[in-house]
Amino acid sequence: MAKKPNIRDLSLPELEAQMLEWGEKKFRARQIHQWLWQKGAGSFAEMSNLGKGLRDQLSAAFDIAKAQVEDTQRSSDGTIKYAFRLQGGQLVEGVLIPTAKRVTACVSSQAGCSLDCKFCATGFLKLQHNLHHYEIFDQVQILRAQAEVEFGRPLSNIVYMGMGEPLLNYRNVLRSVEMITSPEGLGMSPQRITVSTSGIAKMIRRLADDGVKFEFALSLHAADDATRSRIMPINDSNDLATLREALTYFYEKTRTRVTYEYCIFKDVNDSLAHARDLAAFSRLIPSKVNVIEYNAVPEAGFENTTRARMDAFIQYLEKEGVIVNVRRSRGKDVDGGCGQLALKNWEPDMLKAPAS
Repeated sequence: MAKKPNIRDLSLPELEAQMLEWGEKKFRARQIHQWLWQKGAGSFAEMSNLGKGLRDQLSAAFDIAKAQVEDTQRSSDGTIKYAFRLQGGQLVEGVLIPTAKRVTACVSSQAGCSLDCKFCATGFLKLQHNLHHYEIFDQVQILRAQAEVEFGRPLSNIVYMGMGEPLLNYRNVLRSVEMITSPEGLGMSPQRITVSTSGIAKMIRRLADDGVKFEFALSLHAADDATRSRIMPINDSNDLATLREALTYFYEKTRTRVTYEYCIFKDVNDSLAHARDLAAFSRLIPSKVNVIEYNAVPEAGFENTTRARMDAFIQYLEKEGVIVNVRRSRGKDVDGGCGQLALKNWEPDMLKAPAS
């Protein structure tokens, strides 16, 4: 039997055209759209304001196929990590991170990753699947409901910092943001959403040309080419000079302040010389820096720096006028690093071959 198309691939105008083709009133499309994107219906049988005949017709022609929670890990710090099983069988991760001021959902955009960042667990996994926009949306919708159940508070922020490189799944990422922020979807503010990239310069320019309204972060992790290429091979084709040009273009077009994510590793990027390079890079455009404690991935061989070196690093940046936030590692007592839970559960043939 041929696989049925997922109805959420249809836009509202396409749904309206389908209703008219079936001899239904046009407004039925908006009712279906509301069930799918606001009410989170997992089956056509739930759509109680539609006639049984239409529900049966929809069920015969389309699927909904929502992502499902397969595994959950709870950290003593309140962080909850979820493994989501997609219709195609792939496993991706999402995380709920509560703090005193907010509850943040971290979501994945790809199953696996084509990049090879040396410190990241996802970097050990082959790229299996670019998530459809509705598969990204499902993670947010589930985590939004879980925030209320687990913490009695609404979901306040979303970060595209889970598995995968969002800008290599550009169309689906932007479509998911559209539905998360639309009044016909979840109605969240785009200023509460951050999309993070490892540094795909041409796609950063495309974000600027598309006039995106969400917040933007660059996973920098080093501000000199030698160190960055060592830990992030993407830097070989998107070096810092190329990124500077793209970031300047982005800011001139959007006037959005950029966040630089800087995971700090022992004896790799934690010296005062590295801090000096980072301070200089940060002066390019209005920006802030998130200095992040490393949640160690055993397969990667990197360690978090010492508290003394981290404090000296941050003090130098602040002395140079850099806006710095410190992000303490969360989920240390579970598989907290990005991709760790999936790495544990994926089959051996889904892993990349070791570098020679």
